[in-house]
Amino acid sequence: MSKESLGRKIANLRKEKGLTQEELAARLDVSAQAVSKWENDISCPDIMLLPKLSSILNTSVDALLGCEAEAEAVQLVPRKERKSIDDLVMRIVVDSSNGDKVRVNLPLAVLKMGVGEGMNMNIDGSDFLKGIDFARLIDMAERGVLGKLVEVESANGDNVEIFVEEI
Repeated sequence: MSKESLGRKIANLRKEKGLTQEELAARLDVSAQAVSKWENDISCPDIMLLPKLSSILNTSVDALLGCEAEAEAVQLVPRKERKSIDDLVMRIVVDSSNGDKVRVNLPLAVLKMGVGEGMNMNIDGSDFLKGIDFARLIDMAERGVLGKLVEVESANGDNVEIFVEEI
């Protein structure tokens, strides 16, 4: 099984985000030709660009370079290997259709207390998270389910992803 090249990853992630090579280049302050060379594995981005590139593409530098398994894969951790709820975090990623980007990392133990107290999970007055059963997601995490648990793309272009990961 061959590993996906850096250039292929950049191209695929860029396309998933709906960006052109020119748009990505402008955000990184490089030429579109440079982006094309990266995507065709002719050259690689400067190491100093990797944090900004990974942020734009909504991934980690490690994942971009192929050093970590993709967090998107849902996995069931065997009972003996499960971490305490105190060692888990819920990562919420919201990309709204009007360009707002929200990234929230909540310790699962804190979230569990908040949900138990009836905490309202709206972000900036919007209802991106309306209809998501956080109590059920917490229960799944406590039973050893980790990874991307929720992915929603609304009709108006809002994207919400919810991950549960080990700290």
